[in-house]
Amino acid sequence: MVIRYLQTFVAAARTSSFSAAGARLGLTQSAVSTQIKRLEEDLGCLLFDRAGKSVRLSERGRQLLPEAEHIVQRYQAMRGAGRQPAPMAIALGAISTAQTGLLPGALRRFRQSRPAAHVNVVPGMSSQLLTQVDEQELDLAVLIKPNLNLPRHLKWTPLMRERYVGIAPRGTRGDWPAVAAALPFIRYNRKSHGGHLVDQFLRRLPAGVDEFMELDEPDVILRMVRAGLGCAVIPGTLVDAAGDRQVRIIELPGPPFFREIGVVAHPRERNEAVLASLVENMREQAVELETRT
Repeated sequence: MVIRYLQTFVAAARTSSFSAAGARLGLTQSAVSTQIKRLEEDLGCLLFDRAGKSVRLSERGRQLLPEAEHIVQRYQAMRGAGRQPAPMAIALGAISTAQTGLLPGALRRFRQSRPAAHVNVVPGMSSQLLTQVDEQELDLAVLIKPNLNLPRHLKWTPLMRERYVGIAPRGTRGDWPAVAAALPFIRYNRKSHGGHLVDQFLRRLPAGVDEFMELDEPDVILRMVRAGLGCAVIPGTLVDAAGDRQVRIIELPGPPFFREIGVVAHPRERNEAVLASLVENMREQAVELETRT
């Protein structure tokens, strides 16, 4: 109610007329007069000097007018903000290579179609992210498809099959057995699903490797190889190993092997269309990446 009286006070001050203020606000002159009187009683001062039908601001009214205008403007801004829908917040988990190799292009597409959405990207390993989706701490997550079957209530959407490649510092000569025999080996963490695939590959080879270090992240392994610290076997698409001029891609012996990258989500009605749009943007970006390689 007070904000209405302040609006009437500002209108009357700007027009120097109760009748003109009433016409602007859709009130009768009597209603304007009553509201001004009640506001004056509440503030304990006269806001207008009255002389017959004409009115003009009192000294105190002139002092209070800027503050009243500010309050009215802030109220109108608050009303405008209240009418706008709150931006949709999406909690998106992602393994590190998906963050750097997949999400930039996918989120650029998504932003164009859903500019009001706010995406919070949460990093983590596949097993951790899967648990967070299952417990509804995340809306969805981009991760490596787990060995075990997913819980029935979770939805899996495949995005891409990422082929493993051998990498060594630029200038290294020979095939994979020769390179692995000559250089220290940087292992992709065997406790992770992606690293477990590397471990299976190594077990099939007749000769072992000279292990130097073990790391969780393929992009960090790529940097180590680039620095000349050894050779490695990593999934090469998302880190764009083929595009790195400081390393050499080496064909691995035996049948090619892959890790499957996809999206796991907890089905929900809230914002289903928006989440589906985000997944589709990621799928389109994955197709583009696979086409490049």
